[in-house]
Amino acid sequence: MASTLLEDNIQVPASSGPTERRHSPVEHLHEAFRAAEVTGSRAVRLREIPYVTMIGLRVDPASAAASALSEVLGAPLPAVCGQTTHGAGHTVLWQGPDEFLVITDDAASPLVDQLTERLGDAPGSVVDLSANRTTLELSGPSARAVLEKSCAVDLHPRAFTPGTAVSTAVGAVPVVLWQTDDAPTYRLLPRSSFADHLGRWLMDGMAEFAAEPLPAHSQSGSDPGWH
Repeated sequence: MASTLLEDNIQVPASSGPTERRHSPVEHLHEAFRAAEVTGSRAVRLREIPYVTMIGLRVDPASAAASALSEVLGAPLPAVCGQTTHGAGHTVLWQGPDEFLVITDDAASPLVDQLTERLGDAPGSVVDLSANRTTLELSGPSARAVLEKSCAVDLHPRAFTPGTAVSTAVGAVPVVLWQTDDAPTYRLLPRSSFADHLGRWLMDGMAEFAAEPLPAHSQSGSDPGWH
C-alpha cells in the first residue's frame, strides 16, 4: 500500500483518515466516579449516562399543534412546573409554560423528524439538544443528603417525589434535576461545558459518607463514662 511521508518521518497509509470517536463530557472522570462510590448503609453512587437523546420543544400547550405532538410522544405535555409525563420510551419534562424537554430511550429513533413534521407550520420549534447536555446519575440512600449540601430545592419526599423534574442549580452549576425513583435516584442534566465541574463537586460531597459516622455520644459531646 502506498504511504505518505510526514515531516516527523512517520509513515502512514495514504488512504488513512481521521478516526471518528465520540467523547462524552466527563468520560475522563469515569474511573474517579467508580473510586468515589460509597457502599454500605450510607451508600451513594455517581455515574455518567452519556449520549442521551434530548429534544427541546416550544409550543403553545393549548394549541392543536401541541395535541399533534402529544400523539407522536404517546403522552400529554406536562402542565405545571415539576411535572413529567411518560409515553412509549419517552419522558417529557416541563421547562416553562410553552417549553418542554423530551428524553427518549432510543438514540436511533426518528423522533425529531416525526415531531417536526407534525408541528408543520404552526408556531413553535423542535430542536435536537442531545449534544447540549450530558446526564449524571446520583443514587443510593445518601444521594439526597449529597444534593442537599448545595441545592436550594426542598428534596424531602413530601415535596419532591419520583417523577419530579425542575430547573435549579447544584453549587454554581445550572441543571435540570429529575428524580427517577424512590431509591432515591436523581438524574442531573448540566450543560456539557459544566459537567466536569459538577462531577467533581458531587464527588467532593460524597466523600464524607465514606467515613463511619461517629457514635451518638461523640456527636453530642457527652462522656460515655458519666452517668
